[in-house]
Amino acid sequence: MELSDLIGQKLVFGIPGTTLTPEIVEHFRELRAGGLILYRRNFVSPSQVRALITDLEEALGRRLLVLVDHEGGRVIMFREGVTVFPDNLAVGTTGQVEYARRQGEIEAKELRRLGVDVNLGPVLDVLTEAYSPNIGIRSYGQDPQMVAAMGAARLAAMQAGGLSACAKHFPGKGHAPVDAHLGLPVITSTWQEMAAVHLPPFVAAIRAGVDLIMSSHPYYPNLDPGQLQIATFSRRLIDECLRRELGFGGVISSDDLEMGAIAAVCPIGLAGVLATRAGHDLLLICHTLSAQREVQQALLAAYEKRELSWAELEASVARLAALRAKRQIRFAPGEPVPEADGAELAATISRQAVRVLQDQASLLPLGTRHQSLAVIFPRFAELADRIMIEREMVAGKEFLEEEFAQAARHPEVLLVSMEPTADDLQTAEQLAARVELTILCCYDAHLFPTNKALLDRVQATARQLIVVLLRDPYDAAFLRPEVTCLTAFGWRVCQLRALLAAICGGAGS
Repeated sequence: MELSDLIGQKLVFGIPGTTLTPEIVEHFRELRAGGLILYRRNFVSPSQVRALITDLEEALGRRLLVLVDHEGGRVIMFREGVTVFPDNLAVGTTGQVEYARRQGEIEAKELRRLGVDVNLGPVLDVLTEAYSPNIGIRSYGQDPQMVAAMGAARLAAMQAGGLSACAKHFPGKGHAPVDAHLGLPVITSTWQEMAAVHLPPFVAAIRAGVDLIMSSHPYYPNLDPGQLQIATFSRRLIDECLRRELGFGGVISSDDLEMGAIAAVCPIGLAGVLATRAGHDLLLICHTLSAQREVQQALLAAYEKRELSWAELEASVARLAALRAKRQIRFAPGEPVPEADGAELAATISRQAVRVLQDQASLLPLGTRHQSLAVIFPRFAELADRIMIEREMVAGKEFLEEEFAQAARHPEVLLVSMEPTADDLQTAEQLAARVELTILCCYDAHLFPTNKALLDRVQATARQLIVVLLRDPYDAAFLRPEVTCLTAFGWRVCQLRALLAAICGGAGS
């Protein structure tokens, strides 16, 4: 292979849109990119996404490595053809490792029928008592051994079904105080703390034979204090610790190099060079064609000047070739539809994950009490262009009315913006004061000040109040003692139905 071909094997690109364009074909052909990562923006239907992959590969005359973020819960890219499982924290809350294993089996069948080679999951970050604005419900929980067991069971099942798994985010960022998509997290953990809490799940993943491990972008000053030594750029963490000390022989992938944490440190071209020098085999540049070109050109110049090791490049390409060789066909046989037992498993996990965090007023379950009832709920349809929103959630009000009707309840439903407006706050406050019982579904009061304002104003005016925490459970800290609160650790339809069943005493399906 020529140098540009070798470099291209290391590059994974995201693309805009749902159909192939001549510009995209020429971009992949010129830069020799070896990988394609799919997002919500690329998906209309199973047949469409299969055609997108096929058309690109046929135009290039070669196979690509196709990747997708399919963690479960809030991080799912495909609306159809897959089971929508609850978030990892819901699975972890059940304590049933078998559920994680069965989820992995189902994911392998579904994603391989859609042509996916690599699932960028499971998340193996361990939560602590610290606020975690990005990981949260994406983690299995706070117990390192439980996280290790759940993650290893799921990834082993995925790989037994022909789908490569990717454990992330090495060396562990469940306690990162900042979302790396937005800025640079600084994690002050020592090697002793990391070895006791955050590394065990990755050790278990390596023992289970995981195909890929992904790093991420926090800075760990007590692990590698050098300038520009965020984890992505740290040879101490990637090559020395992960590759040599832990003995991982598979593919090491960066996280997306277009995240805010990278932009806060250096230009993206330099980021690609530094991540390669640290020991990464795959570089993810997920959104912008110009950024993808900048990384490729920076790598080409660095190798030509012998600033990067050619021997390490050849070793990376060999590992990537071994990964590609695991699948001889693009699409596994069968129609790209959800597995028959997937929905029931998702529902079972969701029901067992429901937790009542406080109920001093003994409101749950409602039974036949409270003649006047209101539900305040976020308008998830606003997010549909950016993240996968299930069709039921796009409908929003109609979905809630139908679900409550199954319990012979007919609440007044108010949809508010994901970041509530001044009018939303006033209307919600007036509604809560008027009805006997209010159910407020809170999206995230820690991250979004207007959601905190909504929570505060409804708490101040509601005659009786049930708060449903839809995202991370940290918002429980903002509740008054007399307010009833429950969560299922996420907001997918399977989780909402489980929550309504807990509230109404049998509602949901």
